[in-house]
Amino acid sequence: MKQRTLAMGNGFERYSKKTRRAEFLEEMEQVVPWRKLCALIEPHYPKAGNGRPPVGVERMLRMYFLQQWFNLSDPAVEEALYDSVVMRDFVGIDLGQEPVPDETTMCKFRHLLEEHGLGGEMLETVNLYLEGKGVANHNRDDR
Repeated sequence: MKQRTLAMGNGFERYSKKTRRAEFLEEMEQVVPWRKLCALIEPHYPKAGNGRPPVGVERMLRMYFLQQWFNLSDPAVEEALYDSVVMRDFVGIDLGQEPVPDETTMCKFRHLLEEHGLGGEMLETVNLYLEGKGVANHNRDDR
């Protein structure tokens, strides 16, 4: 288990309640095939070399999903990650060790997904994974 720092914001609160957001993110942790989605993106993702090292693919993917699920712009997802311990935990950010990736980094990641048409592939991968697990696909028009 990763060691928690004081900056993670947990440990001194006396009272807490699991929010709907926390429950939702816990469920998404289990049902989204993170490794398979990362494998789709990695061939197109920048490699370490000259300049700033790239943020990890899975971290960026998780930020992207937060944007989609909570209808957040690039600046809004950056701000939400600074505001929300639950979202930071989901993405794997410890503010005692590192900052949140900035909005420009998020914008570049979204453009990379769009440029390579990965949105549709990711949706198909998630749907196939869920079908394999016996979870009904609610995106179909069964009317």
